[in-house]
Amino acid sequence: MERLALMPKYEAYKNSGVEWLGAIPVHWNSFPLCAKSKLKSISNNENEELLSVYLDKGVIKFDDVDAKRTNATSSDLTKYQLVEPGDFVLNNQQAWRGSVGVSDYRGIVSPAYLVLSLSEDIVPRFGNYLFRDGAMVANYLVSSKGVGTIQRNLYWPQLKRALVFLPPTEEQLLIACFLDKKTAQIDDAIAIKEQQISLLKERKQIIIQQAVTQGLDPNVPMKDSGVDWIGMIPAHWVLKKIKHVASKIGSGVTPTGGGSTYLDDGIPLLRSQNIHFDRIDLTDVARISNKTHEGMSNSKVKKGDVLLNITGGSIGRCYYVDSSDEMNVNQHVCIVRPNKIIKTVFLNAVLASEIGQGQIWYFQQGGGREGLNFQALKNFYIALPPEAQQVEIAEYIDELEKEFYSAIQIQLMQIEKLKEYKTSLINSAVTGKIKITPEMVEQ
Repeated sequence: MERLALMPKYEAYKNSGVEWLGAIPVHWNSFPLCAKSKLKSISNNENEELLSVYLDKGVIKFDDVDAKRTNATSSDLTKYQLVEPGDFVLNNQQAWRGSVGVSDYRGIVSPAYLVLSLSEDIVPRFGNYLFRDGAMVANYLVSSKGVGTIQRNLYWPQLKRALVFLPPTEEQLLIACFLDKKTAQIDDAIAIKEQQISLLKERKQIIIQQAVTQGLDPNVPMKDSGVDWIGMIPAHWVLKKIKHVASKIGSGVTPTGGGSTYLDDGIPLLRSQNIHFDRIDLTDVARISNKTHEGMSNSKVKKGDVLLNITGGSIGRCYYVDSSDEMNVNQHVCIVRPNKIIKTVFLNAVLASEIGQGQIWYFQQGGGREGLNFQALKNFYIALPPEAQQVEIAEYIDELEKEFYSAIQIQLMQIEKLKEYKTSLINSAVTGKIKITPEMVEQ
């Protein structure tokens, strides 16, 4: 990555008059947004293609949305607004977070969006970078009305006065070409690192799978387990059902009153979104009062419990509790509490392996269900080594997890740096902090 400080600068700058922006190239001009755009609202085009606006993607075809939102569309599309290529579209409630973009497509968007036709003085590709840059996003925040961060609606009478700073159109096109090229290179580098993370996770899973089905001795005598999806196991291991190695299998409930009982501070109530294959994530955890927690005594979590998601799209995700902190679970998370003959880390590794996940898949396919019931879970099979060997395997897996975690974290940090560089590069280019030359585009 080329350092921004070493990139060319313009020969002369002037004060933009905007504190957060600072100086701009002397030949760039400022305009209120309404001078270079026009608010439009053309409806009764329900046969056009549906479009949507996303924080990380801008304007995209609705069919390209990976996960459809629950409130995605209305059955009545007559009030949906026409968008033409080059129009500037803003998500009315999410623009302050950056959910805006200049469209490459013709289609229709929700009547709750703002649609602006842009002047010929704004090159659409440049406009897409400019309007999605953090410097402009700050304008959407101050031009929004509402309380908190959920309902914040854009207020056009104020937004239209927001200043935009524009170079000549030929320079806009040069900047857009440069950013198209550089951001594509950065995105490719990010994709490579994401693939490396996927390969690391896959490799880790293969090693763990081998450890929990064959142990750590490659020369150990083997025998047929008698279960198709488990196959051969070490001759001295025994086959057990989970109900024989767990002292508790059960889930919790949603407190009476549902979300209205959640607090800003209190006892964590773990839901399926908090349980991942590599951690219990408390960043978006619901919290309940100590009184509610005590009233749900049957689903209190203990250190050493394995927590397993038993419903929904995250079914099968599991991880163990390594903290003595007070916690509880709702009905979507099952507590599997190991008894004295199985170690927590070993049990968790088996449930997360192909053996555990395969049995979950088999149960769903066979029963046509969208969740696991406790009876099915109790009858899952586990190949169980002697206690000393469990400890050895658990310690091996623990070290393995640490090694792979470190390797993955390195990749994640590099991805984050690439994203930060991309953001800084775009900002520097569209605010004139660096000068884009034809040679930079051709390189």
